[in-house]
Amino acid sequence: MVRPYKAGMPVICIGNLVAGGSGKTPVSLAIMQLVKDNMLAEHPCFLSRGYGGKAKGYFLVNRESHTADDTGDEPLLLAEKAPVIIAPDRRDGARYAESNNFDLVVMDDGLQNPGLYKDIRFVVIDGATGFGNGKCLPAGPLREPLAAGLRNADAFIVIGKDCCQIQSTLPKGKPIFFAHLNVPESWISDKKIPYIAFCGLAHPDKFQTTLVEAGLNIVGWIPYPDHYRFTARDLQCMSEKAKRSDARLITTEKDAVRIPQEFRRAIPLDILPVEIQWEDGQALVSFLKDTTGTL
Repeated sequence: MVRPYKAGMPVICIGNLVAGGSGKTPVSLAIMQLVKDNMLAEHPCFLSRGYGGKAKGYFLVNRESHTADDTGDEPLLLAEKAPVIIAPDRRDGARYAESNNFDLVVMDDGLQNPGLYKDIRFVVIDGATGFGNGKCLPAGPLREPLAAGLRNADAFIVIGKDCCQIQSTLPKGKPIFFAHLNVPESWISDKKIPYIAFCGLAHPDKFQTTLVEAGLNIVGWIPYPDHYRFTARDLQCMSEKAKRSDARLITTEKDAVRIPQEFRRAIPLDILPVEIQWEDGQALVSFLKDTTGTL
């Protein structure tokens, strides 16, 4: 059994029990914003294993020089909010954070990783899909047995409407926080603009639903596999399709970091921003303060 390393700072883990698509990264960004807004730490950072990245070892993400090929896509998105440490071994990442005077860590994923002690273990749950059929991979979507995952969590974050009676399955006495993933109203200026949407996500239908709920005029839809690396040919074909339809292309923030800057500048491409809206943000702040001791 691995003995977890106890870092000299609070470690907040944002994880899930299913494979992909629950909303961990938007929640990680929103938690970091709460940490900053409420001065829960002076020098907080993210910790990620850099899934899909080719760079070796542990290091601090540099938005000017690193690409999604180096770090994976989530770290580049996180780095817009706070410094990001990439470390396949979370213990190395925590030690690196300590040596660089960071004073709070938000882990994007890593719930099932035993190497690092977590002061708070959040389980993020998609209200629309819940825990699927309740079976582990490959028979179902679960990364670990449901009973064990629920028992090891400290709190739960449900995103969107609870369509699966999730709340009734969660352990009594553990905090549950509710939130919604929204498109900022200020971003949508003209709902008549025709768009061809594309993405490479675990659950592309969620992006499609978000676009429809935002009232955008979607005239085409191109889904790719999760974490897909867009080729020059892919991008050229989509650009030509948009021109034929007199439309603009639109994609997610997560997908955009995998698209070369020269392509983003050369064609009409919009990036749909999304943000977490808490139903009771103050209750969550109080929980963070009480649990991490950041009073």
